[in-house]
Amino acid sequence: MSKDGLLVGVDIGGTTIKLAIIDETSEIVEKWEIKTDKYEQGLHIPKQIWETIQAKLKERDIAKERIQGIGVGAPGFVVPSNGVIAEAVNVGWRDFPLSAELGVLSGLPVFIDNDANLAALGEVWKGAGAQQGNIIAITLGTGVGAGIIANGHIVNGINGTAGEIGHVTVEENGAPCNCGRKGCLETISSATGISRLATEAATVHPESGLGQRFAENGRVSSKDVFELAAENDAVAQKIVDRATSILAKTLANAAILTNPSRIIIGGGVSKAGDALMKPIKEAFKKNALPRTTYECEIVLAQLGNDAGVYGAAYLVKQHLEESVN
Repeated sequence: MSKDGLLVGVDIGGTTIKLAIIDETSEIVEKWEIKTDKYEQGLHIPKQIWETIQAKLKERDIAKERIQGIGVGAPGFVVPSNGVIAEAVNVGWRDFPLSAELGVLSGLPVFIDNDANLAALGEVWKGAGAQQGNIIAITLGTGVGAGIIANGHIVNGINGTAGEIGHVTVEENGAPCNCGRKGCLETISSATGISRLATEAATVHPESGLGQRFAENGRVSSKDVFELAAENDAVAQKIVDRATSILAKTLANAAILTNPSRIIIGGGVSKAGDALMKPIKEAFKKNALPRTTYECEIVLAQLGNDAGVYGAAYLVKQHLEESVN
């Protein structure tokens, strides 16, 4: 990659598409976002992405020749080897050749991967991964996303489903999951899962703080649960204990398999801070092999919403460097 070369990182979400122009030292030159055009099952998204990149290059007076490539993170099941989005329900894609479509429009190299994988890669390059080559990054949001980095590279598996830790079964015949199965981790430890458990508890214990919040607002969020647990609400604390214990056991099993130096936790639920991290660390230590825990730190993510664009840009950098070598 040339010293004045630039990378474009794109993070596609169901509501917005985040974009950034980033230099080879990992500094953001420009970042912006646009609304996701889901008309006709997302057919127009590649054109939308390239048009907004062109407009930004013109606005910043950046020659297209300086752009070394475009990295793209997409939700759902991605096959990086052929650049196809097998399925992205939030966008409307099925067997969509994103890499080819965007490559033809832009005339640039295009590399794609799952958004959670690229968030993990972004944390390695610029954030809490601290340039370490073996990490697991978890995103606790509406669901539970994860990316596994081994020897500095994303672990994809044969068809792009490696690292789908949110769909590890943690409860036989548990709550239905969006994947069509039951009892997945994300039915318990995601923001949605914690809210579901809290709603069930609020109806059984209307006298509790959770019950009162539910009566006032008609719902209880994961934020409510952590706030009330901090105020020593026993019902809320029980839910926190369950969600963090099950998550930590799953992370311990994942760590035994991959032996990471760091487990990075991000996403909306991570804003609970120590109320989330302390019980996870304690339960992780109990459940993982002692030797696994010696070198493995559990830390909060640092990049927030920028993790995806950093990871997408770094994916381009990796591919270009390896093609030279």
